[in-house]
Amino acid sequence: MYRNHSFIGKFVAVCFGLVLTSALFTGHAAAENRKVVWNPEPEYPAIARRMNINGLVRMELVIAADGTIKSAKVLGGHPLLADAVQKALKKWKYAAGSADTTMQLDFKF
Repeated sequence: MYRNHSFIGKFVAVCFGLVLTSALFTGHAAAENRKVVWNPEPEYPAIARRMNINGLVRMELVIAADGTIKSAKVLGGHPLLADAVQKALKKWKYAAGSADTTMQLDFKF
């Protein structure tokens, strides 16, 4: 009976080690510090202002090695505000890096 507990404990420890190692490996590209070269702020949409819509928009960006925004995914926020953020992000530029970088940014309206 005790043998099973010992085996399960070792199995769990090995699995945890593999998960931790893979998380550290995949996080390497995301940890690269990328300097913003050009980042115009999103315009507050007039209709959102009239309707008193405000809040936070959370985005997940994939920045290409050349510094351009490869993709921008909305993780949360009002659709009117998220559209304004996506339009602004099309103009953003980062310093070149060694590989694609993924990061999350919040925009407050």
